[in-house]
Amino acid sequence: MSRWSAWIRSGQHSRRISAVAAIFSLLVSQTVAAQSTADASETSRFFDSDWLDSYARELARQPFQSGELAADNPLRQLNYDDYRRILFRPDAAIWRGTNSPFQLQLFHPGFLATSPVSLHLVNAGQAQPLAFTPTVFNYHEDLGDIDTYAAGGYAGFRVHHPINSGERFEEFLVFLGASYFRGVGKNQFYGLSARGLAVNTVGPGGEEFPRFSEFWIETPSLDAADLQIHALLDSPSVTGAYHFRVRPGLPTVVDVEASLFPRRDLARVGIAALTSMFLFDATNRGSFDDFRRAVHDSDGLLVQQANGETLWRPLANPTELQVSSFGKLRPLGFGLLQRHQAFEQFQDAEARYDKRPSLWIEPQGDWGEGEVVLVEIPSGKETNDNIVAYWQPSLGLSADKDHHFAYRMSWGAGPSSAPQPGRILETAAGTPAFGAEDERVFVIDFSDGDSIPSVHSDPDAAQVNTFSSAGEITDVSATLVEATGNYRVYVKLDPGAADLAELRVAMEVDGRQWGETWLYRWTR
Repeated sequence: MSRWSAWIRSGQHSRRISAVAAIFSLLVSQTVAAQSTADASETSRFFDSDWLDSYARELARQPFQSGELAADNPLRQLNYDDYRRILFRPDAAIWRGTNSPFQLQLFHPGFLATSPVSLHLVNAGQAQPLAFTPTVFNYHEDLGDIDTYAAGGYAGFRVHHPINSGERFEEFLVFLGASYFRGVGKNQFYGLSARGLAVNTVGPGGEEFPRFSEFWIETPSLDAADLQIHALLDSPSVTGAYHFRVRPGLPTVVDVEASLFPRRDLARVGIAALTSMFLFDATNRGSFDDFRRAVHDSDGLLVQQANGETLWRPLANPTELQVSSFGKLRPLGFGLLQRHQAFEQFQDAEARYDKRPSLWIEPQGDWGEGEVVLVEIPSGKETNDNIVAYWQPSLGLSADKDHHFAYRMSWGAGPSSAPQPGRILETAAGTPAFGAEDERVFVIDFSDGDSIPSVHSDPDAAQVNTFSSAGEITDVSATLVEATGNYRVYVKLDPGAADLAELRVAMEVDGRQWGETWLYRWTR
């Protein structure tokens, strides 16, 4: 999927056009909303969470309506440059001038943003639709005679808050395209995206992309610390009611409650789905002729299992599509993390990958049996989102019952708990100086190695346990890196005739596991 396509689906800006953010400062004021709708007594209606759940359940009994702009709609004919020439008037923001802690901005449909959504503002339990009006946009004269009233609605919206300072409202959350949305914590740049639901990401028949077709946004009080957003999810195979409670900060926290109503049995679905980009790092640096040291939005998948073990799986950019799964029970948490947080680790002064957020998922309640799935797609460009992760219920979703999931999303630096010793900070790979022709050496750095008892006098104070599903591990050694305090493990693999090997490294100190478990899939 191209980065622009992903941007349309998820609100994600292109890597090399950060100036586009200003172009898409799409705002709508309460005054404009009132002028563009009919009499409130005729258009407003009762709204609460239970009503939306019932609405979604009833909709699942009806045929799916796509909501796409017609193929001959002139807005679909806009190219990228023309779409950028539609500018919003920045003097018209919802809740602007009301001392509200939040402001809303809207996106114009066109180009690849071809599925308008219905927006509603909720006050005191009454929802009033926000009708589309072209009067809040400036259309460049080069666009000609565009039928602006053929828009059918806005394409999506984003939320502003003084997240980085007490004076200036800045964007921190955006919903745009399908069921994609993005968030950032304080002083971060947009990176990976989330999805309401993933359907058949891997499997026969092709992937289905459910979309948020309607939103209800509750007007916050003047002293509100959070914003409540509700969304209707719809697709040919499932409907859903989503309730988001959003609290900006470091991290930005989004509490999600989702009720799903399948139109048919679904064997493969992804709950709390995440989408990211990984091009290269120290493990595959030699495959890219690039001045930068690494290019990625996320560098690893972290899974905290219910048995107390924490798994770290460095991401890969494989030569062929690969799918991995972890665990059989609901994890305590999982997420795609960006552990590299220093500019020197990337050397990219424009994209600032060192400021991309991690996204951590904490399931709430009983999710039943399932597994965390990681999908890695080959990619030769940083404009492609090629990483997907989600939790997949073992039995899928049956059409004869309702399904409910709740979870907390943290857009920030990773799990909220204090970092524990033995976090895996770096993985590198290469050809060993001495060894067989096909051998590979993997170098793994664990944090706080100097906390291991007697490690200064005994470099082997930690017991290193290794496993390989194929080939042979021919050498294992470890040492404390005095310059950093990290504990470094070297693992040498002779793959023999194998084309793939699953590797595992876990350490014990005084008979108990120490640090995270390193998992890695080597492919020839």
